Amino acid sequence: MSNPLVIGVAGGSGSGKTTVVNYLCKEFSSDNILRIEHDSYYRELGHLPFEKRVNQNFDHPASLETELMIRHIKALMEGYPVEVPVYDFEQHTRKEETITATPSDVILIDGILIFSEPDLLDLMDVKIFVDTDDDVRLLRRLQRDIQERGRSVDSVLDQYQKFVRPMHLEFVEPSKRYADVIIPRGGKNKVALEMVTALIRGKMEGN
Repeated sequence: MSNPLVIGVAGGSGSGKTTVVNYLCKEFSSDNILRIEHDSYYRELGHLPFEKRVNQNFDHPASLETELMIRHIKALMEGYPVEVPVYDFEQHTRKEETITATPSDVILIDGILIFSEPDLLDLMDVKIFVDTDDDVRLLRRLQRDIQERGRSVDSVLDQYQKFVRPMHLEFVEPSKRYADVIIPRGGKNKVALEMVTALIRGKMEGN
C-alpha cells in the first residue's frame, strides 16, 4: 500500500466537525478511509474518585494521551493495525475493550486540539479547520452533552465557563493559523465541502 493520506479536521467544540467528517466519510469508500478521534485518547482516570474525575479540565491538551495517538498513526502509516481505546464519557474512564483499526488509503483525524500538538500536526497532509460562531457552538455542545453523554444543563454550562471557553481561546482558536482550509459555518457550507472533497481526491490521485 502506498503512503496513506492523513487529514486533520479541527475546530471548536460544537463547530460542526462531526458533520464535516461524516460528509467526507460518505464521499469515500469505507475501505479507503479510516477515522480516528482524538477524544478516544482521553487519559484513564479510574484511579480518581468520580467527584474528581468530573472536575478535570478535559479541554486542555494534557488531558489527552496524544503520544499514544501519534504512535498509532505512525504504525498505521507503516501498515500495521492498532488497538484504539474506547472512552466512557459518563464515567470519565477508558473501557476495557478496544477497537481494531487497520491501515487505509486515507486516515482522518478529528478533534478540537489536534492542531495545537506539533508532533501530531507534522503527520497531516491536509489540515481543515471548521469555524463556527461561539453561540452556535455552545448550543450544539449543550444538546450533545445532555443527549449523548448524560450531563445536566448546569454541569455543561459550568464546564463551559470554567474550561471550554478559556481553553478554546488559549489553544483552539490560535491553532487555526495552521489550517490549509478554513470552513466557515461548518457542515452547512456545501461549497467548501465540495472544494475539500476535490482537494482530497486530487491528493489521493497524486499519491
